[in-house]
Amino acid sequence: MSTDATLTSALHKVMRRLLPFLMLLLLFNLLDRTNISFAALQMNADFGFTPSVYGLAAGIFFIGYFLFEVPSNLMLVRVGARPWLARIMISWGLVVIAMAWVRGAASFYTLRFLLGVAEAGLSGLRSPAPSRQRRSGNASTPRPHSARASSTVGY
Repeated sequence: MSTDATLTSALHKVMRRLLPFLMLLLLFNLLDRTNISFAALQMNADFGFTPSVYGLAAGIFFIGYFLFEVPSNLMLVRVGARPWLARIMISWGLVVIAMAWVRGAASFYTLRFLLGVAEAGLSGLRSPAPSRQRRSGNASTPRPHSARASSTVGY
């Protein structure tokens, strides 16, 4: 089997197995980010939150996401996609579960920040460049299937 045939076979396998799962994760990510606006309707009545509380909580989420995106992607390169994706999913799930115990603005702010920290690095998993290419600095080398992978994920 030639190198091109092996590469094509591997890419087809990734497109078939990994990308549908990644698309599902990105769908849940989108739902999770927009869920705060739907939750506001019920939480306003339960906790007496004002619109400014929700605006600050939304901003705090992106502060955590921004601060930990680069370190998370550096760890992704160091430990690999499989354990890092597991870390993201487990920590994300734990923070989302903990949101059920929000009792005031301080706990809401804290959990929104932790949710941003937990989700940081998820966008690094969308990169079609293999980790070996990213480490060597060759990620900008044109790859024939990268456009297809990127358009499938929507990145």
